[in-house]
Amino acid sequence: MPKSKRLMELMMTVNRKRRFKVQELADEFGVSKRTILRDLQELSELGVPLYSEVGPHGGYQVVRERVLPPIAFTEEEAVAMFFAVHALRHYSSLPFEAESASALSKFYLHMPGDVRDRIDSMKDRVDFITATRRGDAPCLAILLDAAVRRKVLAVEYESKEEGLGSRTIQPVCIYANNGFWYCTAYCFLRQGFRVFRCDRIRKAEDDPGTEPLELGDVRLSRRVAAEPREPVRLRAELNRSGVQRCEAELWLAPMLHVREDGSGVIDTDVSRGDIPFYTEFFIELGDKALLEKPAELRDSIRRRLSELLARYQ
Repeated sequence: MPKSKRLMELMMTVNRKRRFKVQELADEFGVSKRTILRDLQELSELGVPLYSEVGPHGGYQVVRERVLPPIAFTEEEAVAMFFAVHALRHYSSLPFEAESASALSKFYLHMPGDVRDRIDSMKDRVDFITATRRGDAPCLAILLDAAVRRKVLAVEYESKEEGLGSRTIQPVCIYANNGFWYCTAYCFLRQGFRVFRCDRIRKAEDDPGTEPLELGDVRLSRRVAAEPREPVRLRAELNRSGVQRCEAELWLAPMLHVREDGSGVIDTDVSRGDIPFYTEFFIELGDKALLEKPAELRDSIRRRLSELLARYQ
């Protein structure tokens, strides 16, 4: 096997393995241990972060931030990858902010000149706009790591109702919607799943004193809705425009039932403490919705409309 091909395959092999011994690689590639040692030295000089461990159970290991093997992209794939990462710039916070900026810079600089020219001409022609929010979410990376590794966190969370307080949570997933980042997590205080606005999490750190729970099949594609506190029944009829407006709200999707003619209905239990939120939401919907119950939400909407009317008299 030519040396250049062997080095390429060796790079992919050591990136795939968590740890390895020189003799294992020598046997796999059919060369001597001395040849493998020279090859590993060359890979190290090329930037593959290797370190050795001595002892009877020692060997070589690639550190966590290992270098991935080169991948050949077509021109169309390269352009698509560039704009996928480029679109993330609209978010004020990302769980991998520095890494995405570095990856985009590397990707752009190593493209042929004509491909860079094509991308430059497309920047003012295509974009993926999302709402720009002022609030940062500095704990995104910690929340994502906890969700992946199934760890429990002690957080300081500022809610509208209770102000700043301490919570113990086990994150399940994080997701972005309408410019905000959200974290679905099991809350040990409420003993159930809750959705937290990530920009309201002021501080987060590992809580080794709390045993993680086995949360089964809960993940991003199967998010669970938080159980309503002091539940009240909410029912509202929606015309086709109302359905389209509600479909834009990710949190509302599980509550929305769409009929064949395009109209729909919301019929579910909600928390009594969320009445102020639903008051503003249904006022915004205007004549796109007809709220049937609960009576206290209808009363709240009337009071709020009277307050708004008084401001313009």
